Amino acid sequence: MTAVTSDATGTPRWLTPSPRNWRLALLIAVVAIPGSIWLAPGNVAFWISFVAVSAVTLAVTINAWGRYPGPLLVAPAIALLFVMNIFPLMWSFGLSFFRFRVNRQAPPRFAGLDNYEKILTDPTVWDRLQTTALVVVFTVAIQMIVGFLLALLFEKEFPGRRVLLMLVLTPMMLSFVAVGAFFRFYYEPTFGLLSQAVRLFTGEPFILLKTPAGALAGIVFADAWMWSPFVMLLVLAGLVSVPKYLYEAAEIDRASWWRKFRTITFPYIRSLLLLALLFRTIEAFKLFDIVFLITDGGPGSSTETIAVYVFRVSFQFFRTSQSSALAYFILFIVIVLTNLYLYFARQRSQEA
Repeated sequence: MTAVTSDATGTPRWLTPSPRNWRLALLIAVVAIPGSIWLAPGNVAFWISFVAVSAVTLAVTINAWGRYPGPLLVAPAIALLFVMNIFPLMWSFGLSFFRFRVNRQAPPRFAGLDNYEKILTDPTVWDRLQTTALVVVFTVAIQMIVGFLLALLFEKEFPGRRVLLMLVLTPMMLSFVAVGAFFRFYYEPTFGLLSQAVRLFTGEPFILLKTPAGALAGIVFADAWMWSPFVMLLVLAGLVSVPKYLYEAAEIDRASWWRKFRTITFPYIRSLLLLALLFRTIEAFKLFDIVFLITDGGPGSSTETIAVYVFRVSFQFFRTSQSSALAYFILFIVIVLTNLYLYFARQRSQEA
């Protein structure tokens, strides 16, 4: 038997108007939404897009009713995900191709790739990326080293280990606002603990944040203090999974500490170290809260990361479309970093 692809009049079934014909509704939506955005005013295009999306949703629901109960059960969760995550991403991505400022009533005007050309040729963007790269390199390196050393410390059982471990994990559980406020007061030149400690030796207050290097060091220290326990947890999970009999066999062979670490310990924690490196690199690249709360990008703009610059472009300068393009440029960089990690991880697994 052959499937019926047309009705009695010879019209293809997917072109036949029907409440179940989600293909036709999708085709109309694909044509209507871009056309309305291109030709109609903003408020009219919004309602045309809303009606088109609603029609596709209704047609898909009617078509699946009684036939596909499983997808219908998860449809509300998917719809919520679309409304809360996917739609804002699509909207902001589309907005990056228009000229639009949120503080003005003028409708968006199509600009093509102009916004992307502006950010790629803007020296301020590249300067902020260099600052971000410095922050990422220093803070991730410190986190990896400190987290690894802490994991080696807590690998062994000792009195008070559990209490001390809870204290070490506390910074990771705090909010960014609390950490930023704490270090803002910690670095304060009049009554901050750091300034008071230096005053004991010099007799003068110490202003760490007055120089670009000092401000950068303050941000790196605060972020490393907060997230080194995260690296420690990942490495510690690998250390406790190493079979004890391997160490016992190495002791019988009188292997040195370095040889045991290189041949037994490191292979078990290598993948977790790379995972920690990936997570912390991505998060450090998007660092905003700590910088904004401690230095606000100062002194001058010496510690203004790319995330802080996106905030300024969007909510202080109100260049909405340009900030959307810059945000997707950052997303592209993060995707590249992630793919590089996956490539090196795949190469490591093939060599093993």
